[in-house]
Amino acid sequence: MKKIGTRISEIHGFETLALEDTAIHRLHPFTKLCSALIVIIAVASFGRYDVLPLAPFLFYPIVVAALAEIPYRVLLRKLLIGFPFCLIAGISNVIADRNTACVLWGVPVSYGMVSLMTILLKMVLCVSSALLLTATTPLSELSAQLRRLRIPFLFVSAFEMTFRYIGVLLEETHSMTTAYLLRSAGRKALEMRHMGSFIGQLLLRGLDRAERVYSAMLCRGYGRRETPRFKRAYQLKDGLVLGFICAFAILFRLIRNG
Repeated sequence: MKKIGTRISEIHGFETLALEDTAIHRLHPFTKLCSALIVIIAVASFGRYDVLPLAPFLFYPIVVAALAEIPYRVLLRKLLIGFPFCLIAGISNVIADRNTACVLWGVPVSYGMVSLMTILLKMVLCVSSALLLTATTPLSELSAQLRRLRIPFLFVSAFEMTFRYIGVLLEETHSMTTAYLLRSAGRKALEMRHMGSFIGQLLLRGLDRAERVYSAMLCRGYGRRETPRFKRAYQLKDGLVLGFICAFAILFRLIRNG
């Protein structure tokens, strides 16, 4: 039950971080969205053995997190979730590709190990870029920018609903688990024989709560197809920041090709 409460706090914590007032938060959503996409595309374009050329891109999450005053431990906790999946994907390369790529301090490093390090570094860069985007841009502004870019309405709606209903489902799970434990003297966790009815009740309660949340959103004007307007206009500093990040990504990508 403590883990569920922690997950709910993390979701609300990211929403709180997005409402801060820093130099990064004050940038236009278009600049932050395009910057994250440019970095992700540039990182994904590198080859399987390009671990060293990827290293300069670490400056992006480090500098952005510092300017946005986002604690590094928050990003690290989120990144740790993806490490097991990357390790599973990269272990096969370590086993299959044992040819020596280089020797570091007398220790031979295989191409498989270099490939594994590249996969891990790509995951860190791509996931941290996406996390920084959501941690510095409120969901309403991010979805509004997606609509302005003519992203299909169904895709944007699915993105919004997924983000919103994860929190709703966790809250319902937390309340049901609390009620279950209070009615079960001596039990410290949900028993397997009650799992079926618990999941069924959770589904029904989640659907009912989701319907009420969606109705409230419709009452507040959700679903209108007109182009949204932002409170702040696109300024010169936004263009300069976006241009600098574009130049940064292109420069280090061309250096690798050169």
